[in-house]
Amino acid sequence: MRKLVYYIAATLDGFIAGPDGADPTGPDGFWPIPGDYVQYLAAEYPETLPDPARKALSVTAEGTHFDTVLEGRKTYEIGLEAGITDAYPHLRHLVFSTTLTESPAPAVELVTSDPVAKVRELKQEDGKDLWLIGGGELAGALYTEIDRLIVKLGPLTIGTGIPLFGRTAAFDPRTWNLTDHIVLESGAAFLTYTRG
Repeated sequence: MRKLVYYIAATLDGFIAGPDGADPTGPDGFWPIPGDYVQYLAAEYPETLPDPARKALSVTAEGTHFDTVLEGRKTYEIGLEAGITDAYPHLRHLVFSTTLTESPAPAVELVTSDPVAKVRELKQEDGKDLWLIGGGELAGALYTEIDRLIVKLGPLTIGTGIPLFGRTAAFDPRTWNLTDHIVLESGAAFLTYTRG
């Protein structure tokens, strides 16, 4: 059975974006992207690099972890604002929204139904794991379905912002087992947890 993997960058204080929800790594972002971080992503998780980054870095590797990316409308709109209608054409791309009426890109599948039911359906299909890119609101809605967390922990704090599981996630304590970790020279840590 395929796993739902929340593969996400977070600050030391648990935020995935600033209070405005804008791209923290964008031109006006607060998140520095050191060279060893990019090299690690390109080598270990090439499928998670958006298409413009893959082209800029000459990355052609298919990747071994994911063949499907799931994202919420607000996260998807960050790309739209930059003129990118499908940041992941090399993956099956699903956008969850109750407000979008049609997909801006032919290959992007719009999901307007219950995210939990859709993820349970996707888990039954053949293929690689499912990558939950975010945002926090969708991660909160899918909290009970997440099988693995891969937190790209950045060596910074921001004080406030969008939490890992959004602002409306239910109180539901869970334990996680650390199954892998790597710390880069720049201070970023990749922490992999499976649900306990």
